Amino acid sequence: MDDLTRHLSTARWHKSSLSGDDGSNCVEVAALPGGHHALRDTKNRTGPALILTPAAWTNLVGVLKADALG
Repeated sequence: MDDLTRHLSTARWHKSSLSGDDGSNCVEVAALPGGHHALRDTKNRTGPALILTPAAWTNLVGVLKADALG
């Protein structure tokens, strides 16, 4: 994972369409090499980012979709 952290400064971050319009609860995601993804808090762009493996990303998206549908 350490090799992936060097990609964070040049990553193309995208704000979630489900983030609040008032600036609260904002999450951004960036695709990283090898199918990894990074998540960060929009209000703290220089703060830490959570890097997910491809399997963890797939699981997270599945859980979020299931919760949205349920």
